[in-house]
Amino acid sequence: MRVTWEVYGLELRTPLRISRSVMSRRDAVRVVVECDGTRGHGEVVTSVYYGLDVPRILELLTGLRPAFAGVREPAAAFDLITDLPSGVRAAVDAALHDLVASRAGVPARVALDCPEWTDVATAYTIGLTSPGEAASQAASLAHRGFSVLKVKAGGDHDVAVVRAVRAAAPEARLVLDPNGGWTAEQAARVLDAIGAAGVGLDAVEQPLAPGHLEASAWLRARCAFPLVADEDAATVADVRALAGVVDGVNVKLAKCGGVTAALELIAAAREVGLDVMLGCLVASSLGIAPAVHLTGHARWVDLDGHLLLADDPWSGISGEDGTLRLSDARGWGVVRR
Repeated sequence: MRVTWEVYGLELRTPLRISRSVMSRRDAVRVVVECDGTRGHGEVVTSVYYGLDVPRILELLTGLRPAFAGVREPAAAFDLITDLPSGVRAAVDAALHDLVASRAGVPARVALDCPEWTDVATAYTIGLTSPGEAASQAASLAHRGFSVLKVKAGGDHDVAVVRAVRAAAPEARLVLDPNGGWTAEQAARVLDAIGAAGVGLDAVEQPLAPGHLEASAWLRARCAFPLVADEDAATVADVRALAGVVDGVNVKLAKCGGVTAALELIAAAREVGLDVMLGCLVASSLGIAPAVHLTGHARWVDLDGHLLLADDPWSGISGEDGTLRLSDARGWGVVRR
């Protein structure tokens, strides 16, 4: 088996502001695993939060080459990537799954024995901004067909922003995401005010900084909206520890290490009675596609990373009207533009 790669930039349509940072660009690395003339593809994006830049990613991929050169079947290669950082492991894991499905001539979701796939609505993210700008974005997104909106929080006008979004998109399901930017007391005040304003939320994602499970349990006991853990839910052990603390977990392939690990987290969540959100980083359609194939497992779908780009170098999962669609093409079903 042979490992190769390609580096390219991903520019956002507009800068995305969250409670801890502002982003206008990422670099991405397409990972290609080839066996007997068939190729599988995956993607890893740079991330300050996860400690990955292009030189580090390429160093890790270069280190894989000797081990992969001695492998004759893709199934044997999965054991060679377990010690990689989660983002790089997710990309190689995706390439291997794409290779397996492509060799079998079936969509990846079939090879993975996922639930029967149907078109699914995805959330679209409104970054941290003013109430007026949030309302303008919400109205535009609702007009385009988006029925789920994720609103970033953690600023000075969270309640006003949520009220403005609700007024602009009265039928949309709303997910609020402070990216761990609140204290427990602040979260309680904001969420109480949102409830008092008559605005319903479909979920509140990672309201507190990771590692504060006791405070999260306190908040859940008094909160009217479902709480979803994101940064607190990276491993199977994390998911099991969250039983009774939150209502759901956000499974991100770049966070947990890929499709193989994601399926383990999903199974663990079901065992302990937690619902699943499928989330993502900003990435191309190639980077988002593996999670799209898993959406039959999810209550909430937040896979808009490719929709935030000025120019997506891949196509095949749609979503521009708020609905993700997959073809019956083999593997991930994405193609280079």
